[in-house]
Amino acid sequence: MKDLGYPDLHAHIAALEEKGLLIRVARPINKDTEMHPLVRWQFRGGIPERERKAFLFENVTDSKGRRYDIPVAVGILASSREIYSVGIGCGVEHIKQKWDEAERNPLPPVTVDSPRCQEIVVQGDDLNRPGAGVDALPIPISTPGFDNAPYASCSMFITKDPDTGLQNIGNYRSMVKSPTRMGMNPEIELNQGIHEHFLKYKARGEKMPVALMLGAPPAITFASVHKLPKHVDELSVAGGLVGAPIRVCKARTVDLMVPAEAEIVVEGFIDTEWLEPEGSFGESHGYMNLKEYNAYFDVTAITRRRDAVLVSIISQVTPSESSLIKRVAYEPAFLHHLRHHLNISGVTRVFMHEPLTNLRKLIVIQLKAETLDAEVWRALYGASSFSSSVGKMTIAVNEDIDPENLDMVMWAMAYRMRPHQDMRVLDHKDMGHGPRAGADDNHYEANDSAMLINAMLKRPYPPISLPARPFMENAKQIWQELGLPPLKPEAPWYGYSLGQWPEEFQLEAERAVRSEYWTTGEVIKQRRRNDKRLNDPYLTL
Repeated sequence: MKDLGYPDLHAHIAALEEKGLLIRVARPINKDTEMHPLVRWQFRGGIPERERKAFLFENVTDSKGRRYDIPVAVGILASSREIYSVGIGCGVEHIKQKWDEAERNPLPPVTVDSPRCQEIVVQGDDLNRPGAGVDALPIPISTPGFDNAPYASCSMFITKDPDTGLQNIGNYRSMVKSPTRMGMNPEIELNQGIHEHFLKYKARGEKMPVALMLGAPPAITFASVHKLPKHVDELSVAGGLVGAPIRVCKARTVDLMVPAEAEIVVEGFIDTEWLEPEGSFGESHGYMNLKEYNAYFDVTAITRRRDAVLVSIISQVTPSESSLIKRVAYEPAFLHHLRHHLNISGVTRVFMHEPLTNLRKLIVIQLKAETLDAEVWRALYGASSFSSSVGKMTIAVNEDIDPENLDMVMWAMAYRMRPHQDMRVLDHKDMGHGPRAGADDNHYEANDSAMLINAMLKRPYPPISLPARPFMENAKQIWQELGLPPLKPEAPWYGYSLGQWPEEFQLEAERAVRSEYWTTGEVIKQRRRNDKRLNDPYLTL
């Protein structure tokens, strides 16, 4: 095959295998009950990051005994920094430099004919043939025992601004609803490009064309999850990341350009009038995201490579692949902002706490001892305001404090901080991305604050977004059968209810692990409403 100048997913997998970072699983694995719990163990089993592996499942089944002809890769992108670095062709120590260069020197994509991503094309009435539509795709259940269906997690949505023509790529979960229908759920509090596009098409009374990638060259995935400014083209930054322009082609049924080396592309149109109930689904803030009204799209075509591999990301409770894939790029971005945009030269490091808190809530800024007090405060305010959902707790420390050692951070707060002088509370801060209480919790008027918080439960919460205990225990047996490293379970290692879990949601979750989620898709189809906004809660209290 012609050298692309950058690794596609297959070259990435081959490089991981050569480095001993890939585990091939040939035995049958149920995508709805076993796959994610199995890989989850390397994040909840006391295994150090440097020992985490990528998994390639070659014999994928479901609870009905169906076998899929597409393998599934999990943990293939960012189970560790080393795995991430292989995807962009550099050493771990050069990742920050790669990102700095990519954002300064983006490379526009180039158009090609006869793309690999369209070697197989299914469209029109052919999508309704059994096993030819979305039901051909082995999308796994992320949180068996609680999720009500499979959800694509490495799901990169491509949309276009109808006014400017500028495309945006973002990673948002996508619920499997029928062989010709999938969901689309952006985090609207993060002011993402796809939501802006959605509102523009809605104002026009038009459906929104969309292309959903389920696997692509790693650099494209890294750029799509980075939350770049909306005016920045992710494909150009991905090209800058690997030092070569990304090859693109025109989609078959929608007016969008898609990466030519994508594994699978699902094309369609997002309905901008009607919304459907969606969820529950395990979120990266560590709780189940309960049922909400969200968008859906009708599939017009599915294209793929002949040797396609479907990619799924481990998310939910952090640390996870989802949090590390963000952290690797977010920390350099924050450091670059403070040093070069705000010109605070005393900043030496920005650390985003990952386990359980999911990067956004706890930020530690390391500064040189001689940094002026005013500059310290500028750094604190600057980091907290850089992103609307980041910095609920932002802490400045000296270089002698290791920000990854929270005992040392607490030690610095106990002896180097006077609350009446050295603490600020920022009112009217929309932190976003957390469990919502229900109908009385209006996220359109979300109002939070930054700094000290009582973290005790004050009300019933959704379940912990880990697979239920039986699935984790079953996956542990499989783990041991495969001769993988001994596990050291770290609490929480399975999901359990904290009081806010209606019987309806439990029944859907039980149906899902029996691979009967098409029934759920039909049920929620009957509950469509056109008087709801995106993310409106389904529950009423």
